[in-house]
Amino acid sequence: MTNKKKTSLVLGIMCFALTLGIVVQLRTVKNTNSTVSQNYEENNLRAEVLKYKERYENKYKDLEKAQAELEKVREKATQNNGELEEAENQIKQANKINGTTEVTGPGIIITLTDGKSIPTTLNPNDLIVHYLDILSVVNELKNAGAEAISVNDQRIVNTTGISCSGNIIDINGERVGSPFVIKAIGLPEYLANLSRPGGYLEKMKDDGVDVKTEKSNSVTIPKYTGVMTFKYLKNVE
Repeated sequence: MTNKKKTSLVLGIMCFALTLGIVVQLRTVKNTNSTVSQNYEENNLRAEVLKYKERYENKYKDLEKAQAELEKVREKATQNNGELEEAENQIKQANKINGTTEVTGPGIIITLTDGKSIPTTLNPNDLIVHYLDILSVVNELKNAGAEAISVNDQRIVNTTGISCSGNIIDINGERVGSPFVIKAIGLPEYLANLSRPGGYLEKMKDDGVDVKTEKSNSVTIPKYTGVMTFKYLKNVE
């Protein structure tokens, strides 16, 4: 091979390598810019979410303050007036029933946690706490006479929806995950009967879910913080 051909070959290889390097560099810059742009958008979205969350929390604090002031005004207005005092008591009782006030009393605390070990004889899907499990436990507590129930501090009211959103359970429009702490106020002996042999909690234990049950003389359940809307309910005239 002549020197001229060798030189041409070397130059060709060098040009190819240079071109390849430029292409790789351009792709790297493009990917970097794309990643930076994506991170920038994510940071902006996160900042917007935090901003709206802060606004919501501030508005909710203002609402709680206004409700407390209204309660004081009502109490002052009903003093020394039997009829108004009775009306005020009825309002407080209705708030307890509707779930719009924080309540406390004896009851039970149930903690459900996704199982970790996977015995070969079990379906791994059985180790996960599903929304139907939460719904079943809540219904059993109601049947056992529970007067108030919450799941991960989400108050269960008449309009509460319990649904599944992937691995997360949606309650009152809020996403909650394992462990699920279910609190119920009522006669502890009746509520604790959910752990009876053959009961639903016992079935969950057999499936591999971690189930803990605790009686308590002082269970505090928060109030419902959502907005109740009735589209179809009307008074009978």
